[in-house]
Amino acid sequence: MSVATQSIHGALAPIQLRREDAKRLLTPALAIYPQIVDSNIVATLRLLGDQPTRWRLHVKTAKLDAVMRRFVNHGIRQFKCATTLELLTVCQAGAEDVLVAYPSVGPRVKRIQEIAAQFPKVRISVLVENKKQIDAWNKDKVGIFIDVNPGMDRTGISELLTSDIVALAHEIKGGERRFAGLHYYDGHYRELGPERRKLAAYAGYNRLLAIIQALQEMNIEVPEVVTSGTPTFHFALAFPGFKRTEFRHTVSPGTLVYNDLTSLSHLDPGWGYAPGALVITTVVSHPTLGVITCDAGYKSVSADSGFPNCSVWGHAELEPLRPSEEHMSIRVPEGKVVPNIGEILYLVPKHICPTVNNFDHALLLENGKVVDVVPVSARGREAPFLSASGTV
Repeated sequence: MSVATQSIHGALAPIQLRREDAKRLLTPALAIYPQIVDSNIVATLRLLGDQPTRWRLHVKTAKLDAVMRRFVNHGIRQFKCATTLELLTVCQAGAEDVLVAYPSVGPRVKRIQEIAAQFPKVRISVLVENKKQIDAWNKDKVGIFIDVNPGMDRTGISELLTSDIVALAHEIKGGERRFAGLHYYDGHYRELGPERRKLAAYAGYNRLLAIIQALQEMNIEVPEVVTSGTPTFHFALAFPGFKRTEFRHTVSPGTLVYNDLTSLSHLDPGWGYAPGALVITTVVSHPTLGVITCDAGYKSVSADSGFPNCSVWGHAELEPLRPSEEHMSIRVPEGKVVPNIGEILYLVPKHICPTVNNFDHALLLENGKVVDVVPVSARGREAPFLSASGTV
């Protein structure tokens, strides 16, 4: 059994559905446990020294307006997002400050400007990596972060090109735009073990400090430095260079509000994190000796992070096999109890973010009772074609 799988079976247990609710349930279904989500938020705030202003929470995982409002109620008001639908949803949920952490070009620029106009009290920022992207934004209306590439090679200017980063910051300020700071997402370290991940992250943070120093030497103030998703945020919090006071350092983990097999493998079990989102599935077949099949294939539980793509909560002995679109086959070792056809099982995904995006609705469960069925508000994307006026 993997470390991640071991961790979920020792974690705070999601309470199973009451029998009367289970009888009415169409599966597969996404279940969110608000009490566990709150516990995960509190665990993160504790690591942040109870300073919610240090958390620029990425809402790509949460997706639900109902959950985003819980963040705001916990005092978290600054966020990251990737899609315009996420931006719209988090603004509606009460955000005060949102960074669109995805390159914006073409009609996407117009749509972000429209949302910014719709929510004038929300401080909205975007990423840039070249002058053309700067020119697309209205003066003083939207803040601009420079996207620094830490070696992930996905977006941004290489961290090794300090002079180019300084020149771009000059372009932002010279064009009377609001320079909001630097964005540095080191998600490519997630595959490393804890010690190697820490060393790699610290080496990157030292390079980032050198960039900040170069900007300061050119009299360019760096208001905010955004780093770190779930795999490295705790290293960033401990990094001495980020305790300086001439800039605000924030971290941007989002997966840990729900958690999955991967995130739990990155988090110390003593911190109190637990799976707050599961996929509920029903056993529909006994196709052969020692194998059962459930109704949650990879169109329900994302398989983008490889196989097995989940674990069965409360049943560490069950071994999920490679799923197909609507079928999840699970091996039952010899001598173990075979779940009956019609029995409900609870799956902890390996990657919860795209799994949440697979569902139109989510159950909110408290003490085993379905207290609400809510839309996955930021699932998918907005309509793809803008009208002549720019609206969707």
